[in-house]
Formats: sequence, structure tokens, C-alpha cells
Amino acid sequence: MASSHTWHFFRAGGFDQVQIDSGADLLALKELDQKLWVALSCPTRGIEFDNRTLDLIDHDTDAHVHANEVLSAIAWAGGLLKNPDLLVKGSDSVALADIDDGSEEGQQVLISAQYILKCLNKADATEISLADMADIEKFVAGLEFNGDGVIHSGQIADAELRKTVEDIIKYRGSVPDLSGNAGINQEITDTFFTEVAAYSDWQASGDSDADIRFLGEKTQAAADAFHAIRNKVSDYFTRCQLAAYDARAAVPLSRSAEDYQNIAAQTLSAQNTDIANFPLATVEPDKPLPLISGINPAWQTQVDALREQAIVPLFGNKDSLFAAEWVALCTKFSAFDAWQTSKPACCAEELGGERLREIFGSGHKQAIDNLISRDKAVETEVKAIRSVEKLLRYNRDLFNLVNNFVSFRSFYTGRDKAIFQLGTLYLDGRSCDLCVRVEDISKHAEFANMSGLYLAYCDCVRNGGAEKMSIAAAFTAGDSDFLMVGRNGIFYDRKGQDWDATIVRILDHPISIRQAFWSPYKKLSKFISAQLQKLASSRAAAADEKLIKAAMETGTPVVAGTPPPPPKPPFDVGKFAGIFAAIGLAIGAIGGILASLVSGILGLKFWQIPLAIFGLMLLISGPAMIVAWFKLKKRNLGPVLDANGWAINARARINIPFGTSLTKLAYLPQGARRSLTDPFEDKKPMWPYYIVIAGIIGALIGFWYMGIFGAPSIQ
Repeated sequence: MASSHTWHFFRAGGFDQVQIDSGADLLALKELDQKLWVALSCPTRGIEFDNRTLDLIDHDTDAHVHANEVLSAIAWAGGLLKNPDLLVKGSDSVALADIDDGSEEGQQVLISAQYILKCLNKADATEISLADMADIEKFVAGLEFNGDGVIHSGQIADAELRKTVEDIIKYRGSVPDLSGNAGINQEITDTFFTEVAAYSDWQASGDSDADIRFLGEKTQAAADAFHAIRNKVSDYFTRCQLAAYDARAAVPLSRSAEDYQNIAAQTLSAQNTDIANFPLATVEPDKPLPLISGINPAWQTQVDALREQAIVPLFGNKDSLFAAEWVALCTKFSAFDAWQTSKPACCAEELGGERLREIFGSGHKQAIDNLISRDKAVETEVKAIRSVEKLLRYNRDLFNLVNNFVSFRSFYTGRDKAIFQLGTLYLDGRSCDLCVRVEDISKHAEFANMSGLYLAYCDCVRNGGAEKMSIAAAFTAGDSDFLMVGRNGIFYDRKGQDWDATIVRILDHPISIRQAFWSPYKKLSKFISAQLQKLASSRAAAADEKLIKAAMETGTPVVAGTPPPPPKPPFDVGKFAGIFAAIGLAIGAIGGILASLVSGILGLKFWQIPLAIFGLMLLISGPAMIVAWFKLKKRNLGPVLDANGWAINARARINIPFGTSLTKLAYLPQGARRSLTDPFEDKKPMWPYYIVIAGIIGALIGFWYMGIFGAPSIQ
């Protein structure tokens, strides 16, 4: 579908980029084919852009801003402003008169802006700014109702209702209110009162049934005493029944003398587990359970509690309990036990039945529901307050984002740094402006290597190591002779803060044509230097070895009877003649090559000699320069940003002229005065100058004989 908008494009980085200059351009971006966008996605962290604004644009909260989210932000902000050109100005304030109140949302935003200014004692202000929204969170949190559907005890005046809310928070849990206080929402409230209602109904069913609450309020205590010893009492009566069945069982069921002998050596107490395993009392046929004396001391306390809490209230003051009475007592507690089994779960059971009945019948549920409803009722107004902040941020930041997203205008025009440029690295007499933040150096380098850029990865620290980060700095001018892992520099971020930077990894690629021109000679120089150092080192080592050997031979006494050392072999003239002949041939060959080269140059006319020398240098340096030129032409910013989570949609070239502008070399200030006198300059010997002068004189004589300065006379 053809766009009705007239677009303007500028060419930079080897591709066409859309030029956005007006609000109409911004609103028409939805019609522009996204294949023409430079980027389709960017991360919300690790770039020089307001994080809060990026989070507002990032609707799906996936930590990336996508093209459609940018379009949505532009459409929303443009729809709330009477003049979309205001978005281009990038102001952090908006005049109230510029807010379009033609829609319901626009009206709400305008009313909220006026309300905020009124609360800030600026009722007569004609504009609102981000400075007014600096404490927006505190402002919203300070409202009596803030639209989050959460209420806390601090906003409740009624003491009884406040106590109920505190009980709910204590036993059911809480959620944070926008104010930061622990509060409750509708879900917590409903769950709490549902449990309280079920518990209260269950409690009422027990209170109204005489078979369950047969001892009234003391039934629970009696049941606790009964269950604490029930199994032990049943065990006792079963043993007595066995003794009645067979009298011979009475003695072993009461434990034998040997059992008592086994514990006789121990320090005994009522808490001893061996004693607790003995029967409640001695076993006899159909013997009642004694309640006063003759009780196993490990169970005396439980028997006393059973007697006091259950037996005396039901059977009177008895000294013993018969088996039939025990069966009746168990039957008595069966209804209570069944009722206890049906007890519903209640988080606030610890409050007790009386307090729970009080909460259930107080009407606090309705009061809390009303407060939550009132809080939710202002949700639209509170959202409108946040929309004011959103509008102010979009008004300030959207145009800048678009010029670093839809196009890289900020980067290629140089009028401002791009949002992915973290700062400037100063190292090796250069300043590098193309520095990006890196989270994982190894992962980043693996993909960024395809960019063709010479990248130096640096670990940066400040404040004694309290703050750390890693960057990748692109060197696009100069050479790499002294760039190596371990070199230190200073990195200045966009806030002007300085960081200690250390190179930890390098991606080696051509930096400049000048470096490529000199590279063959530097390699040759390094090779010759290395060979000379190797030769000198080996000769020095050999000399040291001979000296040590001679010293050892001189200092070692000759033992009597030791045969004399073998005589040194005579000088082999033939052997050394061959060596000297080989050396002579090599020198002769090299000399012949040099002589041919010099004679060839000297055989040229005078004006042809510089051209020949220049051609020879091109022959040597040309291939390296051509290879470097092609590689420098292909340098691409895309892989560097893609490795950081961007989705770059274009081949963002960094050619030679533009690359030179990204890395600045050191030059003396214009108009500076320079003294060439160096008191510590190395003192150079004079003999090289004499040789040069003699060579020049010899060359002039040779030129004269060759007829360059005129034909010589022939005798």
C-alpha cells in the first residue's frame, strides 16, 4: 500500500535512512515499510537512555523495545497532544493547553495534571514538568485510596475494624500497598472470612449439641486428658481381661522380676521410658484401675488429669475405675471425637472461638469490602496520574529514540552521540568514541568478530572496584603496534565519570591504510631484529659456556696417574675453506642483487629515479594496502550491536572517512609553540653522517660519469 506521506531520506553508512523532522513524520511511521528501518528491536538496559521511559514503552516486559511498541507509543502520545510537533522539541514539560481533551482519556489526563499541580500548591501553573513528577510514587502512595485494591490498617480510623484487619494480616497474610505498608486485598479478605464462617458454624453445631459438649466449656480439657492416656488405659484393662482368662498370664503381663532387675542399675525418674513401658498398674484378673495409688509413676500425672477432668465430673469422686465405666467413658467421648474430626481448617483458630464469633458477627466483612471497592474506584484516576508521567516522558524522549532506532541519525551525523555509545576510551594516544557495553565478553566477541572492526574489550572499575563493567571499544584510526592485552587507559562515561580500563581481549582487524602501508616494513624490521637478537643471544651463551668451561679446567687439579687430555685436532683448512666459500657465495648473491637494483635505478634518468623508488614501495606495500582497503570498506556496526541484543535491520557501514572521525589521534593544539631542544636526547654518533655524505659524493661522481650532468670528455 502506497504511503500518502512524503518522505525524505539521507544517505549515510552506505544506505538510505529516513529523515524525521516533524510530528507528521513521526505519526506517519506506521506507514513506512519496516524493511527501511535501521533497527527493529533494542534492549532496555545497557544503553544510554532513560530506563523508566523504555520500561513504559516495553508493553510485554520482555526487556526489549520492538518496532510495534515504538509505533504504539508514538500513536498514544500524538493522540494526547494537540500539536504532534511538540514531540520533536524533546521538552520535559507540557503546557496544559497543549493536552488534547477531545477524548475521554485526554480529559482524564488533563484533570489529573491539574490535580497534581494543585496538590503541589501550583494551582495557577500553566504547564507541568517531569520535575513535578519526581516523587510521583510518593504522591500516589500518599493518597487515601490509590487504586491498587489494597487497604492497610493505617488508613482505618475505627479501632475495632483496624484490629480485625491486623488479625487478618497476622493469620492470613498480606500484600504490599503502594505506600509500602502491608495490607489486604479482596482475595485475602474473602478467604479469611470464609474460613471464619465455616469455623463459626462448626463451633455453633458443637455448642448446641449436649452429647458433644456434655461438660460444657470443660469438655475440651476433659477430651485432652482422655486422649492423652486412652491407649494406656485400654492396654491395662486388656491385660486384666487376659489374666481373668488365664490366671497364669497375670505375672508375665505385669512384667517379670528380671525386667525390674534390668532397670535397677539405672538412675530412675518418672520420665524414664523403660518405666513408661510398664503397665499402668499391676495386673490381676478383672482388677479395676486404681486412680489414687498403685499407679505407674511415669503415668501418674496423666491419670490425675483424667480423674480430675473427666471421671469426677461424670462418675463422682472415685478411687478406682472399673472396665465397664471405662467403656462408658469412651462411648461418652465418641460424639465429641466425631465432631472434632469434622472441624474445618481455619488459619485464625489461635484467636479462639469467642474472638472468631465476634469477628463473624461484627459486620467487618462488609466494611472491609466497601473500603476495597472505594480504593478500586479510583483506579482510573490513578492510572491517569501515571499517564501524565508517561506523556511527559514520551514528549521528551520519543524523538531521540526514533533517531536511534528507525534511523541512526544521531550516530552518522555526529550532532550527538548515539544511545548505544557508552562513552569515550582514552588509550595509546587516542580517544575512541565507539564504545558499547558488554555483559559477556566471550559471547559478544564470537559474533562481533564478523563486524571487521578492531575491537579492544576492556574491564572497567571505579571506586576501588565497587563498580565494575565491561566495554568493547572500536579503534578505527592509527595503528595497533602498541595495543595489547594488559594495557591500561581511562574510560569516561556519558556522565563524565572516569573508570580505570584494562584491555582483556582483542579482535584483530585492519585499522587504517597507513598501518597497512608500513606493515611489510615493520614485519621485516621485526624479523631482522628477532634474528639478530637470537644470533647475539646464542653467541653470548656460547661465549659464557666457553668461559665457564675454561675456568673449570683451570681450577681443577690434575690427579697423579691421570692420562693427559687428547690433543686438539689440527686446523682443517679444507673444511673452513668450504664454509668461507659458502659465505662468500651468499654475500656475492646478495651483493649482486643489490648491485643490479642500484645499477638499474642509477641507469634511469634523474627524474625517473623517484618514480622508480615510489613504484618499488608500492610493489611491496600495495597488496597489504589493497587487502586492508577492502576490509575497511566492509566494516559493519551491525554485528557489534546484534551481539548486545539489538535487531539491526541494515548494513550499517563504517567506511574509512567515518571511521577516522570515531577515533581521534593526538595533535598539538593550534597555535602551540614547540621546543625541539631535548636535554635527554640520545647522543647520536657522527660516523653515520660521514658515510651518508661520502655516499652522496660517490653517487654524484657516478651520475657525472654516467652523463646525467653532461657527457664526460673522452680522451
